[in-house]
This record gives sequence, C-alpha cells and structure tokens, in this order.
Amino acid sequence: MRILIAEDETIIRLDLRDLLVRSGFEVVAEARDGEEAVALARSEAPDLAILDVKMPRLDGIDAARRILDERAIPIVMLTAYGQEELVARAVEAGVFGYLVKPFRESDLLPAIHTARARHEELAALREEAESLAEALAARKSIERAKGLLMAKEGLTEEEAFARLRKASQVSGRPLRVIAEAVVDTLQG
Repeated sequence: MRILIAEDETIIRLDLRDLLVRSGFEVVAEARDGEEAVALARSEAPDLAILDVKMPRLDGIDAARRILDERAIPIVMLTAYGQEELVARAVEAGVFGYLVKPFRESDLLPAIHTARARHEELAALREEAESLAEALAARKSIERAKGLLMAKEGLTEEEAFARLRKASQVSGRPLRVIAEAVVDTLQG
C-alpha cells in the first residue's frame, strides 16, 4: 500500500515513516504542511494518507477535505488533541480514522487497516447505489414507454412490453435505450 505522510514535526514524521516501512508499507511522499500534502496527494496518487491535524498553511482536516474532493482515498488523522470538535470536523470531512498522539505501532496499524476496509465498504455501497439508481431510471423509462404505447397504439401492457423487448432484441440495444427512444418519439 502506497502511503502519504503529512506531519510538520520532523522527528514524528521520520518515526512514522520508519514504522510504516518496517510494517511493509511504501511511503511515497512526505509533507510538512497541508498545502504540500494536497499537492503530493495529487502528484503521487497514494492509496492512503496519514495527516496531522495541526499543520502550518493548511490544517490536516482542510487538507483531507481537498484531497478527498479530488480523489477518494482513506485518510487517517493524527493529533495531539482529542477534542470532540476536531473529531467531528474530521468525520464530516470524510476521514476514516483518528489517532491521538502519542500512538504506538499497535494503534496505528489497525487504524490503517480499518480505514482501508471502511473506505472499500463505502466504495462498494456507492457503486451499489449507483447501480440501483440506474436500474430505477431504466425501469421508469420502460414504464413510461409502455404507458405511451398503450395510450397511442391501444396495446395491453403485455403487448407494449413485448414490442419494446422485440425492438431491443432486433436492434441489439438495451431495453432502456429503446424505451427512451419511444418516449422521445411519442411525446415529442
């Protein structure tokens, strides 16, 4: 897994890098502030980012928001602060993990794996929702086309559907495309 680290404190950043490399991760970029983190996320395309909350120029939460606007990746926040307001902002930004410093390897590695798993679950849910939305749109087009054929041609529902299905088979086009063409023709 390719990881971006953004931490303004050099010692912590180097320790984090060492810990990640020893654990088998590839650290593809290191940032000292939020602006640099956003630029490196864009240029290096990491699989996951670990961002400190309090950084110069742009804080980690705003950097996370900008990164996620461009590319959906799991993000784990590191902070010396456990304030509820910061946690709420991080969650609202779309962050998948939150660790309070000082952290140990036994804290960080599960947070990385959990963030990755939650990100994959969310991506699968988004894909499923998109698929369901497409199916619903297709169903609506087909129902509208059937209704128009029934009204204009005096067909039963079964006959209207059979006509749409046959046109789809003959043309080799999806039923939704045929239905949309019928709607455009008969409504226009």
